[in-house]
Amino acid sequence: MRDKMIEDNHEFLELHLFTPSAYEKSGAAWPIRLGHNIAKPNYHIGPRTTPYYYLIFVLEGQGTFHQNKQTFQLRKNDIFCLFPQVIHEYYTCPDDPLRKVFLAFDGRQALKLLERIGLAMHCPHAAGIVTPEAIQLMWDFFELVNSDNNTDLGRLILFHRIFEQLSAAADGSARSDRRDVSWLQKGHEYMEIHYAEGITVEKVSEYVGIDRTHFTKQYRKAYGITPIQFIQELKMKEARALLEQTSYTLSEIAHSVGYPDIFSFSKAFKKLHGVAPTQYRDAKIKSGQQK
Repeated sequence: MRDKMIEDNHEFLELHLFTPSAYEKSGAAWPIRLGHNIAKPNYHIGPRTTPYYYLIFVLEGQGTFHQNKQTFQLRKNDIFCLFPQVIHEYYTCPDDPLRKVFLAFDGRQALKLLERIGLAMHCPHAAGIVTPEAIQLMWDFFELVNSDNNTDLGRLILFHRIFEQLSAAADGSARSDRRDVSWLQKGHEYMEIHYAEGITVEKVSEYVGIDRTHFTKQYRKAYGITPIQFIQELKMKEARALLEQTSYTLSEIAHSVGYPDIFSFSKAFKKLHGVAPTQYRDAKIKSGQQK
């Protein structure tokens, strides 16, 4: 397929752009771009963001990938994902240039698809899971879009078959890593839902079946903050919304976000924001009146 590639200053590239049909956009996820490239020794992308999810297969070569304050070494048969609105950067090893094939996609359930192949925001790279079958499906995708049979149903069929193949490979070769992703995500979602119910880190770690110290260490490594800090952030976000948008009393707000009394709520709020809840509310009211 090299005859369809266009050369620029740092790569040879074949790229196809799709306009999703109404039917595609009514579903869980849909493809937006398809491409493959051969990097030149000076190949370097970013730092920058993307509006879509980019799933990238490493066919040959070596490189380095940075995203979400993490660094990964890229090698043959690795897979990595660029997440929307997250700064990323990646580049090739000049002595062993990367050759990649990639698929950009979007949709309400895009994250769920990535979870099926063991990828998440805090785990955007998987080593060695690209199989010959998955690569062949990608070339089949190119064959489809270069033909007169390029339909929305055809694209969706291949799109999901690629994820099906990668999911099977991830289950077979990285099952322990997927378990780690699973319990971290499970704990994260538990806190998002139950933060206002007076939960503790002990309660969360017990729920996911992991030792509290290990849970805290791995959570901080994955998300950049501790579980306690995350629970506090969720409480304060909701408290600010209630102070700004309702006339609820401080006692009502304190209990609504999981504090036992006004004192503990006011102390935590002032420590984080530098002002008491009443001062915060008054300032927001004055600001709104001035507008």
